[in-house]
Amino acid sequence: MKKLLVPTDFSEQSEYALNVAAQIAKDTNAEIVVTHMMGLHNTLINTTDNRSAEQALFQLKLSQKNFESFLDKDYLKGIQVIDTVENQTVFSGINEVVKKNDIDLIIMGSHGTTGLMQDIFVGSNTEKVVRTSEVPVLVIKNKRENFKINDVVFACDFKLENINVYKQAMKLFQLFNANVHLIYINIPQKFKSTEQMKEMVTDFLTVVDGDSKKNIEKVVYFDDFSVEEGIFNYAKSVDADLVAIPTHGRKGLAHFFAGSITEDIANHLAMPVMTFKL
Repeated sequence: MKKLLVPTDFSEQSEYALNVAAQIAKDTNAEIVVTHMMGLHNTLINTTDNRSAEQALFQLKLSQKNFESFLDKDYLKGIQVIDTVENQTVFSGINEVVKKNDIDLIIMGSHGTTGLMQDIFVGSNTEKVVRTSEVPVLVIKNKRENFKINDVVFACDFKLENINVYKQAMKLFQLFNANVHLIYINIPQKFKSTEQMKEMVTDFLTVVDGDSKKNIEKVVYFDDFSVEEGIFNYAKSVDADLVAIPTHGRKGLAHFFAGSITEDIANHLAMPVMTFKL
């Protein structure tokens, strides 16, 4: 892992992401690209009107000033940090920034406030980045002073369309020597017998590894009322540092979750989540 991208609006949540990026950069010897998307209308940029031009220049200078204080952090010492200002919205311009800088991982702060996973993503810039990003996205919701990727829960439905994502995730987590818990959530609406689940997973791992025995013992079959509840109940039980999930670019994350969510579960959805686009 060579380059990390932190999109910022200079908020507290953005700083949470920056702090985690710094910790990862130190562990992997990566550099950090911090980008702010101004999102100014093109008429302000290309105008011949002096007042509009002054407004655009003011926004640019304000962004540069905000960068000075945002990046003035002791934890960034010894890390190569590049700051950029782009005149695009976060979600529309993110892949261009990724390609231009050869980014390996995006780290974003989330403004989700209720604790529900839908609210962490859906309708936000974070959800839109997750939907469009061609590289993995790590979502950080709160301050993580001692962030480590030691134990990861990777939730998957073990359909063949997940093979590339599975390989990408396993390769990334190997960089951290992480212990990866593979989990299939068995819910009432799509109930499968133990034999059906094992057959599905065996077929999947045989295609991936050429030998299902390699990782078959790592797979956990977990019963719960919804996929979301199952993921986070299991993650809590193994004290996971991170939950990883695949997502369809065209649908985002909303389709991944179904069913009611209890208050107890919602209170534990603050853990970091990493998404991989199918």
